[in-house]
Amino acid sequence: MLLIAFDGLDGAGLSTQAGMLRDYFLNKSVPVILTKEQTDGSIGGLIKSSLRDEWRTSPLALQLLFAADRAHHLASEIEPALKKSNVICDRYILSSLAFGSLEIELDFMKYINSKFIKPDLNFIIDTEPQECIRRIKESRFHVELFEDEKKLIEIRKKFLSIKDTFPNTHVIDGNRKREEVFNDIKKIVDNEL
Repeated sequence: MLLIAFDGLDGAGLSTQAGMLRDYFLNKSVPVILTKEQTDGSIGGLIKSSLRDEWRTSPLALQLLFAADRAHHLASEIEPALKKSNVICDRYILSSLAFGSLEIELDFMKYINSKFIKPDLNFIIDTEPQECIRRIKESRFHVELFEDEKKLIEIRKKFLSIKDTFPNTHVIDGNRKREEVFNDIKKIVDNEL
């Protein structure tokens, strides 16, 4: 069974592509679950509050919360599911490295994520920051901590610089129609199944 992760900027289309891949698996009767980080659990709730500026903490505390949320997510959901099903995760370690290393050293970010299982397949949906901002404004009413164009430009550079952190990481052009993006993903996934 595969752990497939989707990473990229907010507004890049991760949730759309992860959902399309889940539906593709289900249509082929391939066992799959779709999950997301940050989670909807207690730790994920703290993270969401911080990202919406409803609760403030230090950048270090925030990144440690992301790591704690991932540790719980793996133990309670992902690892048990992998025994019988493929798992698609909407955000995973590369997102922590790219976003977190804006304010925390990349080596430390790698260290606090080093004990977690690596994805079998990782997709970075590479979408221009301006397009991401347009999509965010179109789809919701609030803007979160990392969602300004200057930060997104820096985070995109980080994603492209860390893309080789895991083998089998594929950078997919996310500036196209969702079906075109998914066709590229589908070809890669079909080779792995």
